Amino acid sequence: MKKWMDWKDALEKDGHIKQLGERLDGTGKVVRGKAKAVTDGPYVEVKDSIQGYMLLEAKDMDQAVELAKGCPVLEGDGTVEIRPLVSM
Repeated sequence: MKKWMDWKDALEKDGHIKQLGERLDGTGKVVRGKAKAVTDGPYVEVKDSIQGYMLLEAKDMDQAVELAKGCPVLEGDGTVEIRPLVSM
């Protein structure tokens, strides 16, 4: 946990944290397809599971990648997905 907090504190100190996401609960609902069928969920493959998220501010994708490289989940076999927001 200390590694996570140190990484978060460094991002915050350098002005990159836009919003800290909360840990996502394991419950929810899924609405799927044209029929708009509702099922309990989210049930994704474990490899696709989202553990949490952060909104960061970076000047470009390259900087976002560099910031992500500090994430402690990478010390194991974890992954960090980097996605830009699309303003509507």
